Amino acid sequence: MSRPGRPFVLHEATYRQLLDSRPNVAVLPWGATEAHNYHLPHGTDVIEGTALGEQAVERANAKGAKCLLLPTVPFGNDNLQLSQVATITMRTATQALVLHDVAESLVRQGIDRMVLLNFHGGNDFKSIIRDIMLDLPIFIVQVHGYMTDPTVLDGLEHKGGDHANEFETAMMLHLTPEWVSMKDAGSGAFTPSKMPSLATPGVWAPRDWAALTADSGTGDPRQATAEKGRVIIEKLVAALVPILVELSAAKNGDFPYIVRGKA
Repeated sequence: MSRPGRPFVLHEATYRQLLDSRPNVAVLPWGATEAHNYHLPHGTDVIEGTALGEQAVERANAKGAKCLLLPTVPFGNDNLQLSQVATITMRTATQALVLHDVAESLVRQGIDRMVLLNFHGGNDFKSIIRDIMLDLPIFIVQVHGYMTDPTVLDGLEHKGGDHANEFETAMMLHLTPEWVSMKDAGSGAFTPSKMPSLATPGVWAPRDWAALTADSGTGDPRQATAEKGRVIIEKLVAALVPILVELSAAKNGDFPYIVRGKA
């Protein structure tokens, strides 16, 4: 027996469902396709961002929001990780074109609010968003989905590192345990910086991934559990829901939701 798709997930929704729901906020997850140590799938960021978006949009809509989850963009900026196998990079200029076209499509169909839900540390869209909002009457909010709750690392044994670490591994053990091979997990050891001043708050420098880590991970993943991942996901979803609810309910002029420009 067939059943209708979820009306808040664009890939599943029918045109009839969308005409009835008339979403006013589009949520666009953006991930990456890259090595995640020896034990996690290349699509880890895509899986995490999609799951966060699905759960948060469903919960926000239950509170009266009118959000729609767009298909996740699977390629991120991985320019310094091309020493890996089948890691795919997307240049910032390409990301700008993709995001502009998605935004323009939405504007022409009456949707003037977007949440760019990023789940890859190599992505940053601030300048791109400003350029798009110069050209199009749309309001875009960037959310780094993994950073929205300051307590999200509580309960982890190894809080260090930022890639395929205990944090990410726990989420994947909760979301798709069948795609996690813990017996293959490397230590996530990474090269310490010889220039500690570059770790000063407000200072950023790119990292050559081949020189940084042998197994492509940074941070020890081996104490991760599915229960830790469940708690992490719940915290991230709970932090995202009020953002979606407020944005959907806002009227143009409710600062900072200001839409100007031309279609």
